[in-house]
Amino acid sequence: AVVSTQSTGICDDIIALKPDLVLTEKGVSDLAQHFLLKAGISAIRRLRKSDMNRVARAVGGQIVHRTEELKESDVGTECGLFEIKKFGDEYFTFLTKCKNPKACTILLRGASKDVLMEVERNLQDAMNVARNVMLDPFLVPGGGAVEAALAHRLNEKSKAIQGVGQWPYRALAEALKVIPKTLMQNCGVNTIRTMTNLTAKHATSGPTWGVDGETGNIVDMEEFGVWDTLQVKSQVLKTAIETAILLLRIDDIVSGVKKQSDIDAEKMAGKFQPAPQEPAEE
Repeated sequence: AVVSTQSTGICDDIIALKPDLVLTEKGVSDLAQHFLLKAGISAIRRLRKSDMNRVARAVGGQIVHRTEELKESDVGTECGLFEIKKFGDEYFTFLTKCKNPKACTILLRGASKDVLMEVERNLQDAMNVARNVMLDPFLVPGGGAVEAALAHRLNEKSKAIQGVGQWPYRALAEALKVIPKTLMQNCGVNTIRTMTNLTAKHATSGPTWGVDGETGNIVDMEEFGVWDTLQVKSQVLKTAIETAILLLRIDDIVSGVKKQSDIDAEKMAGKFQPAPQEPAEE
């Protein structure tokens, strides 16, 4: 009787505002479903907290923890259509035609789990690129053009330095050439000849020349329309250089464990002495 009275009171609080749809993170009893359905109200139960927050942002509503605190302004009125569709064996709830949606859901479908995971990964990469461009709206030519341009400038800089001081510049320039060389190898073209042509282009025609990832030809990336985000490119270079500096600071690695091959070699030479064992306690 107490449970019935509580359910009736909660339903009365909700029905008083005359909503069309109620969403909750908890369950909905059969009695509550009866009262809500009688008033023409649909109920969706056991939503995740993250989904509840997105729905509230999409429809302009507020999440309320007690029905006694419900107000007219808490009801979201910006959703145009509520419907349920079935895809395969699963049912999906759609809240569409919202006036000013501040959140949305992208539904991905694939023939298999592997295909679906690949599509999700590609979508995540594309969204991260859009986010980076919004936060730092600067682009640089793609197709290995930036790496080739930096390698060319570093080589030119090294020529003006005498002695061993020029070798760090040359080493970094050779390391940067790995990116355009990898693109050339993936296309199946002659790496040495194509890399020579790319270097000549950067020496004579400007820093925007790169490698076409499909044909392996040397093209102007500004006209070709392939760009990279400056934020990602700069972070890659910073991380690579800092890691190289960290490794160069390590003089030697001392290991306290002998390899089995070293122990066998000592046994063959008669130099191996096993560690003394402590006497067993009686």
